[in-house]
Amino acid sequence: MIPTIILMSQIREGYLILFSGLVIVFSALLILSLFFKFGLPMVLFVYKIITKGPDKKIKDISIAANERFTGEEAAVIAAAIHMYLNEQHDFENPILTIKKAEKSYSPWSSKIYGIHHKL
Repeated sequence: MIPTIILMSQIREGYLILFSGLVIVFSALLILSLFFKFGLPMVLFVYKIITKGPDKKIKDISIAANERFTGEEAAVIAAAIHMYLNEQHDFENPILTIKKAEKSYSPWSSKIYGIHHKL
């Protein structure tokens, strides 16, 4: 009679763990979906109000030239980028040489001094 009671209590405990896990997972998914549906647009709207920046489109942005930026500076920047992207690294020999290390005998690792002796 006792093993049946223990088995039934284990089954009930398993169902309790299963149900609580499902509730936690699906409630987290529901909260995340509600946040992305309603919360995120509200946060973005508040951010837009705080920054008070008007929406600009790409065609509305004027290209302002910097008069101090010369062609020599552009050439130096281009040369630096070219040298960085085409930098040659030292190539080492790709062949690996593995030498077997000689191990000295140690009675600590010897199998003949094991604990279990079969007679």
